Amino acid sequence: MPPFTFFFVLSFFLCTTSSSFSTFTYSANFEAPSASASASASASASPESNEWSSPRGQPKNADPSCRTGNPIDDCWRCDTDWHNYTNRKILADCAVGFGRDATGGRDGEFYVVTDPKNDDPVNPIPGTLRYAVIQEEPLWIIFKGDMVIKLKDELLVNSFKTIDGRGANVEISNGPCITLSYVTNIIIHGIHIHHCKQGGNAKIRDSPTHYGWRNISDGDGISIFSSAHVWIDHCTLSNCHDGLIDVTYGSTSITISNNRMSYHDEVMLMGHSDDFLPDKDMQVTIAFNYFGEGLVQRIPRCRHGYFHIVNNLYSGWEMYAIGGSANPTINSQGNVFIAPHSNSLKEVTKRIDSLEDEWKKWNWRSVGDLMLNGAFFTSSGNNNSQNYVKASSMFARPASLLTTDLNATAGALSCQIGYIC
Repeated sequence: MPPFTFFFVLSFFLCTTSSSFSTFTYSANFEAPSASASASASASASPESNEWSSPRGQPKNADPSCRTGNPIDDCWRCDTDWHNYTNRKILADCAVGFGRDATGGRDGEFYVVTDPKNDDPVNPIPGTLRYAVIQEEPLWIIFKGDMVIKLKDELLVNSFKTIDGRGANVEISNGPCITLSYVTNIIIHGIHIHHCKQGGNAKIRDSPTHYGWRNISDGDGISIFSSAHVWIDHCTLSNCHDGLIDVTYGSTSITISNNRMSYHDEVMLMGHSDDFLPDKDMQVTIAFNYFGEGLVQRIPRCRHGYFHIVNNLYSGWEMYAIGGSANPTINSQGNVFIAPHSNSLKEVTKRIDSLEDEWKKWNWRSVGDLMLNGAFFTSSGNNNSQNYVKASSMFARPASLLTTDLNATAGALSCQIGYIC
């Protein structure tokens, strides 16, 4: 079994450039993909059935004995050659849930970020993360080595981009952070995002041919605005000005998985406002995350839409865990909820600004959740499974197979070249 085992313990004892881009080489401890690598390392993703299916990407050197039951991680982490140019893009075929078809930069070239310091929001220079993310072509963005990136303003990411921090310790912190606005097919993996601040009232470039004026930003870690096919995986997020991850303005087809979140008040907002009806089509999967120390509320807070909250571990909350308004459908399956010690904080759920005569019709259910330390989930609506078809995106593992110590495996991973990750 690998040194980092995510979430699931199998033992029965627990359950019973193109030419316009600059290309670079890695330092000695990191292998650079060939600039002439094939644009696509794997076949197009096919729709996933509602079950634990075999991973869609299959690395040649995978060791079946290291698998843990987490279908995302089992798809790529057991391969000692996960880092090379052929296998690295297999990650794009490993997503589950509503965001499973996010291709990111799978069909493009690799781009290596070498410069963490010279961030220019209007005229970004080659070698910086901002230069990479604004390009029109698909790009799989990786990092030369460990770096801390302090952005001068929001990082506006263009469509068909993967930001892949595996093999380096990459932090985006102490400045404005990541915004996905009117884009599609984004993968963000393995980044430590913290102490994000507001930005704006400034000009910012979002493509090689366009920049414009941006108003004051919210100060989210990752803001997903009117975007689709987005997958946020194995990131570590904490201490931001507003939300850690906010999904608003009609965004849909989103998976938020394997992340570690801690030390934050309003963690995740799903939906712009009670009056914004386009959010009725929102579908978000929240899976395999560790919700850790110092979280207060909105884990998540949902409006309208359909939300599959599956196989997460909640180590506590200071107000509530799952909340909502405007009749969202919430399908909670196979989670572990560990309530705080205070007798007044045992309830997982909260209906916000709604009378019981209204919210008792909303479809909120708990199936197979493990309630510890007095935690309880207030269900409502019709428990018939047909009411949850649009809020079902994957099969839930039994909550009894979740471990309680996920600090080493949720969030950004410490992947080393030549070893399983």
